Amino acid sequence: MTDRPLTLMAVHAHPDDEATGTGGVLARYAAEGIRTVLVTCTDGGCGDGPGGVKPGDPGHDPAAVASMRRQELDASCDVLKISDLEMLDYADSGMAGWPGNDAPGSFWQTPVQEGAARLADLMRHYRPDVVVTYDENGFYGHPDHIQAHRITMAALEMTALTPKVYWTTVPRSMMQRFGEIMREFHEDMPEPDPAEAAALAEIGLPDDEITTWVDTTAFSGQKFDALAAHASQGENIFFLKMGKERFGELMGMETFVRVQDATGAALPEHDLFAGLR
Repeated sequence: MTDRPLTLMAVHAHPDDEATGTGGVLARYAAEGIRTVLVTCTDGGCGDGPGGVKPGDPGHDPAAVASMRRQELDASCDVLKISDLEMLDYADSGMAGWPGNDAPGSFWQTPVQEGAARLADLMRHYRPDVVVTYDENGFYGHPDHIQAHRITMAALEMTALTPKVYWTTVPRSMMQRFGEIMREFHEDMPEPDPAEAAALAEIGLPDDEITTWVDTTAFSGQKFDALAAHASQGENIFFLKMGKERFGELMGMETFVRVQDATGAALPEHDLFAGLR
């Protein structure tokens, strides 16, 4: 046994991703005295600018957006009590099909081994007991999420570390509920076309394939406030429209698939650190 604290490392693509998928576990484990390390891979420059100016529109300045989003990320980390923030600072690649996908220096254009080597150095420094990132599709196909997955899995191969490794996911039952809630808040929302509906139906996993269900209900207020800290992207963060009380009712469980484990902890589990303490 050593005096080194148990450590959780979450590898995310953009500022605000830390709150959406893992805000609850980051807040919960910080409260339990676990060291929480957030690695944010891109600068978020393809986000909305002041006044909701969209990328590619007149007046959108990616450098200014990145600076603003870094301040918001710092505020979110304060809310979630994140111990350590590490920025890889690659240029945001934008959504699939955007010009930024092909831009030199964008995260999507960065060789996987290059990004992985930088992340592996951070892993050797922090020696995480648990690593969380996205699945191979980046949860919903975003290029930077896919790239974050790729460099995380490659970085793990570069080190001699054997942390528990998790990919974020959502139960299909919850995705169906989200769809109902979105229609509740947007009564005029058209039904998706068949191709879009089929793609949405593939997001997440059947409930019985989820290995890990972590109750973060007690920290849903912090998660909401962390999302709200990313105010410049509020138009894109549907969950803020619910209000804090409704948000807490619906977002109190964070779910994962365990893909690497040396502890033998039984599944399903309700603690990312099961078998480690």
